[in-house]
Amino acid sequence: MTFVACKQVFTFPRAPLLMGIVNVTPDSFSDGGRHATTSAAVIHALQLAADGADILDIGGESTRPGATPISESEELRRVIPVIEALVGKVTQPLSVDTRKVAVARAALNAGASIINDVEAGRTDPEMATVIAQTGAGYVVMHMQGTPQTMQQNPTYPDVVAAVDVFFEERLSWLSQHGVRPEQIVLDPGIGFGKTPHHNRQLITQVARFFRHRRPILLGFSRKSLLGAWCNQPGHDRLGAGLAMTLWSVRQGVQIFRTHDVAATSQAIRVWDSLEGRFPAQPSAEKTLTKTFTCRQ
Repeated sequence: MTFVACKQVFTFPRAPLLMGIVNVTPDSFSDGGRHATTSAAVIHALQLAADGADILDIGGESTRPGATPISESEELRRVIPVIEALVGKVTQPLSVDTRKVAVARAALNAGASIINDVEAGRTDPEMATVIAQTGAGYVVMHMQGTPQTMQQNPTYPDVVAAVDVFFEERLSWLSQHGVRPEQIVLDPGIGFGKTPHHNRQLITQVARFFRHRRPILLGFSRKSLLGAWCNQPGHDRLGAGLAMTLWSVRQGVQIFRTHDVAATSQAIRVWDSLEGRFPAQPSAEKTLTKTFTCRQ
């Protein structure tokens, strides 16, 4: 199985990929806006790359529960300078966490190669056209409702079945719009319109989604579901997050979106060494001789 983002190709099975989080937002739940300026975001991204991130995920709009939407122009102002500053400085592919087509198109033209879409193209079908035309990687995430409403009593007859059907429908829809399967990653959307019980069901039954033959991404770093289990605030949930990561690695999850790249990378390397599952992966500098982009 491969994941293709423009000319970048990741082949599985291999050690899990780590997607390092770069929040260029003043209202992030996890870092309180510490990387909200271009210079701070770039410095943080470079550190994540040095720490072992395989992908850098840049976001200009918070999608935490109850977050206020921002304008297209403001999101562009936040993320495009960061992308432009990182292109040529890192070999890791740049991902942009956006649900706006105009931002996605501008980000890909600026040098990004992956779009991480919490709405999976449901509000703007043109997103599929952009992904098909550019060959970009596309992360399809499940969310019930919107960031403003998603935690207002989320309910499902069967959350795992609902997410599974959602993936099937989105894969079919994307195929009809010319997006190739190898461009797609599936994300169950931990914490997006789910209770702690729903999140636990999704994580413990994550293998149900392997039937789609696409890489699965989990993003639970510092989230409240960890706090519900360990009774700790966001910055003190690293141990809980590492435990959940290693459990998920054993299930076969291929990609993890995390704030804590260094610790997560270290934990996975040791676990892999003890398990004898994967040989050491070459560094990004050795496997990629230049930064490939989706510029048209």
